[in-house]
Amino acid sequence: MKRDKIKPILFSIIKHQDPQTLRRQIPRDIVAGVVVAIVALPLSIALAIASGVGPEQGLYTAIVAGFLIALLGGSPVQISGPTAAFATIVAGIVAADGMGGLVMATIIAGVLLILMGVFRLGALIRFVPYTITTGFTAGIAVTIVAGQLKDLFGLTYPAGTPTIETMDKLSAVAANFSSFNVEALLVGAAFLAVLALWPRVSKRIPGSLVAVLVGVGLVSGLGLNVNTIGDLYTINAGLPQFQMPQMSLDLFRAQFANGFTIAILAAIESLLSCVVADSMISSHHCANMELVAQGVGNIGSVLFGGIPATGAIARTAANVKAGGRTPISGMVHALVLLAVMVFLMPYAALIPMPCIAAILLQVAYNMSGWRTVVRLVRTAPKSDVAVLAVTFLFTVVFDLVMAIGVGMMMALVLFMKRLSDETEVRGWKYYCDEDSEVTHLRELPQSVRVYEINGPMFFGMTDQIAEISVKEFTKYLIIRMRGVPSLDASAMNALENLQGYCAENGVQLIISHANEQPMRTMERAGFVDLVGREHFCGSIDDAIAHARALLGEDA
Repeated sequence: MKRDKIKPILFSIIKHQDPQTLRRQIPRDIVAGVVVAIVALPLSIALAIASGVGPEQGLYTAIVAGFLIALLGGSPVQISGPTAAFATIVAGIVAADGMGGLVMATIIAGVLLILMGVFRLGALIRFVPYTITTGFTAGIAVTIVAGQLKDLFGLTYPAGTPTIETMDKLSAVAANFSSFNVEALLVGAAFLAVLALWPRVSKRIPGSLVAVLVGVGLVSGLGLNVNTIGDLYTINAGLPQFQMPQMSLDLFRAQFANGFTIAILAAIESLLSCVVADSMISSHHCANMELVAQGVGNIGSVLFGGIPATGAIARTAANVKAGGRTPISGMVHALVLLAVMVFLMPYAALIPMPCIAAILLQVAYNMSGWRTVVRLVRTAPKSDVAVLAVTFLFTVVFDLVMAIGVGMMMALVLFMKRLSDETEVRGWKYYCDEDSEVTHLRELPQSVRVYEINGPMFFGMTDQIAEISVKEFTKYLIIRMRGVPSLDASAMNALENLQGYCAENGVQLIISHANEQPMRTMERAGFVDLVGREHFCGSIDDAIAHARALLGEDA
């Protein structure tokens, strides 16, 4: 199967895999799907609450998006659902524009993801710098922590207290810390201890599920004064219901930036999860098909009451470790959650809020990548560290849209600066001393001047081209382009200006060793005809010989 073919990998597995092997694998995938559903259950509820929506909407997302993305996806083991990366931006959209705004933003994101896959743009995600993904991921972790302090400490806020932005949340915590609830903190600390220590007891049963069960028993059994989900939210059980979205041009305009951000985040997170999964099972995913599936899954999610979804690295890794090897495990995971939604959802009202806070604090710790941040700060160039720091700070202080935009702008400017620094326009030196230690010299007539350009010719180095000069006695100027891999329109314009400068000073321009892309650009611009095709030479020796021949004709 071709990696870039737009075809669900499930169909390829069914078509190409040996039937007996597939029959042996299906029971393992069913078991893996059940295991992943157990992992996803508390996480989906917690992430929905962190996103500012009802707990059942996290399960809607895992059910609808999880099933569709597994069915249509480009990875055999990808598990999709609500993730922490979306929590902050979803909460902001819901607080500002309600569910109508979130639905529109997610539909926009879904359409963009589908278009990215159809037009084979999956490979372009790798051009998002690592420092930016590290910076905004660490920033998201901080915003999640800030959002869970209220429930961890059992604080109460006056009605109308702004808690949308991270700085608002921290201000609210500081202003209302006097409402601190000791019982809530003790319960939250106990949950954190369970989450931290349980993996030493068993790695098969998720610590988050154990923490939920312990929390329900602890709070209900001892009658502690601790808020539960049922105290703050109305639990809606039953099947996800189709909801007709509100559509308008004004809403589209208002939510396009949010939709674009959700699409970029979904693409980055899902493809990164696919890469991690590939390394675990020695396989290859189809990036473009995965993007199409993510688009369809996100649209389906919000049409049935869910929130944005993407590939979840932790749940995908749990699937692989449980023996999942085909998309059947992801589909089973969604069906198991559907059964839980129908029959057991009312019991979610008993889950203590400090338990939700503890689960999200563990998620924030795991996604923060603080070791990676420390390593980059110690070893990366200062410019890269600056991009990371600015992306992180803008994520925390402002929002993700601004953080990604500013981070990408900084990265692009620094990239162009590095390219410009690597591009060199150098004139040849003239040696008159016969005893010079420099070897391999070429003899040049005094009236011939040579400049050599090394590196890509783009708009960041046009000033260097403008600095090329000739002497009063110069009759021929050779531009050696052997080291030029590419030429853009701005540099092309600079070359045209150089030709005009030479014409004004009675100097003939000669081009040596123009590579394929620069030559095509010069031909399309009419520069080859302007200079004269006969003045384009294949090597510097041919160019010098051509200049000598022209000098002989002049004489």
